[in-house]
Amino acid sequence: MSKQEITLTPVSGGACCTPISDAALDPAAAAEGAGVFKALADPIRLRLLSMITSAGGEICVCDLTPQFAVSGPTISHHLKVLREAGLVDCERRGTWVYYWSVPQRLEWIATLITTPVPAPLS
Repeated sequence: MSKQEITLTPVSGGACCTPISDAALDPAAAAEGAGVFKALADPIRLRLLSMITSAGGEICVCDLTPQFAVSGPTISHHLKVLREAGLVDCERRGTWVYYWSVPQRLEWIATLITTPVPAPLS
């Protein structure tokens, strides 16, 4: 399965309550989603992703590192985790590395956590 696809499995009937969604994640998509959320479970990584995404394009690691009270290698480690989760990508240009968010992956997360809004009761 590609990182942009989400496979949903119909929720079986017979439950005592109406499900909040018509479909649930299959085991592979759930495992992939858990890996993404694990990458985001660290405050530094969550903040890095927020900074990269809000940059509106790309941002140099030289602009990210001074914003944290940790070493450059620690920031590099956190960025590697975000890259491995498919949330950001990067390109080396000379001495610096430029990062940008991966919109399809962010949309994938949004789809993963969005549930349909129930119709109002009449």
